[in-house]
Amino acid sequence: MEERVMEKEQRWKSLRLRGLRQRWIFNSILPIGALLVLVVALFSAGVSNYYYGTMQKGLETRAQALANSFNEYFMDNGFSSYYQKAVQSAESFEDKNLIELQFIGSSGRIQVSTSGLTAGSFPGTDDILQALQENRMAPYHGRDLETEEEILAVSCPLTVNGRVVGAMRLVTSLREVDRQVMIAVLAIFLIALLCMLLVVFSNLLFINNVVEPVAVVSEAAKRISAGSYGARIENKYSDELGELVDNINDMSLKISQNEKMKSEFISSVSHELRTPLTAINGWGETILDDGLTDDPEQLRRGIRVIVNESRRLSTMVEELLDFSKMEDGRFTLQIEDVDLQAELEDAIFTYQELFRQDGIALEYHPGDGDLLPPIRGDSERLKQVFCNVLDNAAKHGGAGRRITASIHQEGSHQVVRIRDYGPGIPEEELPFVKQKFYKGTSRARGSGIGLAVCDEIVGLHGGTFSIGNADGGGAVVTIKLPVRA
Repeated sequence: MEERVMEKEQRWKSLRLRGLRQRWIFNSILPIGALLVLVVALFSAGVSNYYYGTMQKGLETRAQALANSFNEYFMDNGFSSYYQKAVQSAESFEDKNLIELQFIGSSGRIQVSTSGLTAGSFPGTDDILQALQENRMAPYHGRDLETEEEILAVSCPLTVNGRVVGAMRLVTSLREVDRQVMIAVLAIFLIALLCMLLVVFSNLLFINNVVEPVAVVSEAAKRISAGSYGARIENKYSDELGELVDNINDMSLKISQNEKMKSEFISSVSHELRTPLTAINGWGETILDDGLTDDPEQLRRGIRVIVNESRRLSTMVEELLDFSKMEDGRFTLQIEDVDLQAELEDAIFTYQELFRQDGIALEYHPGDGDLLPPIRGDSERLKQVFCNVLDNAAKHGGAGRRITASIHQEGSHQVVRIRDYGPGIPEEELPFVKQKFYKGTSRARGSGIGLAVCDEIVGLHGGTFSIGNADGGGAVVTIKLPVRA
């Protein structure tokens, strides 16, 4: 079964890679191939036009010059003189090995030719008909009707007193020209083919260097999405693909960390909820069953435990509700004028007696005596921040048996500092203490989201919430909130 699944996945991967290659060929190689074909076609047409056009123009110039000479000097002395001069011209024609000179009568029959084989024949080509019938020079490019050879011909009319009595024709074979054109076309075709092979080869190299790594990255991302959080890809690349691999590895690490923190959070919250519920349930059953009427001190102790655990349970539930609102964007503020100093003093008053019972001294240092101006904010949320920070200081720094709180005006901000004198926070944990679910090495009870909620509240007020280690030991929380303009 596993082999079948692996074979199916391998087949799917192969199809996917083949599909990428096909799309790459369609989008890159085909346009280049089409462009090269167009270049070859245009070049071939240009070369052909150049060679044939140059040859035709040369023939036309030479034919026109010869025809003009005949018309001017030999056509007024009668047919015998014309025929004699035509024979002499054919015999003395210099380029008879390359060009055939023909003299054609008004019937279209060749009378004199540098090639005796064609004398007496009727070529019947369009150039002859146009010269005889329309009294104008005309070219012909095509096959000779008798030899089936590709030729180029130019016919010029011969006139007597303005009447066409015959035509002079120059004919040349296109065998050499066709060979030159074919060589030129073949050369450009081979160059285009070489260019195409280079394009295909370079594209195949590029595809193998991109598609294969992309398939590896895709497979790793698939494993991560399937639950293999923390899996890493070996980064052998130094370009954008290497940056992508680094980002995926970073994403995988962060997902793994978040999953670990989430699991720890669920385990911690389950334990934290179970502990107060167990205490409340146990003392409730004890009071209900025994009554404890004979021992008022024990009764008072049980009720105090129930109250304290209920308060802690309520705090945890509130934190969870606030966290839920933060996650789905429902966390809002009721903005009004707030006396920040009064809210801090209320929180201190609430916790002073509780801390005293636990042997922790909570000291408060107000400002320089001047009344601080109000700020714009949510009084309930800000008090929640102060209570949470004070409770956190007692849980994590209570070993120092002392907590100090102060408020001052510093420029355009009111600054609240709450410090404990406990062991402080390990330096390597400082960057993470405000992350949700993070508890680090602390064994103190809590959900791990209280400081994240505080940071969110202060941030929504336009302030800053920072945590660090104080000189002389202990941790200090600094809350800066802007004064109302």
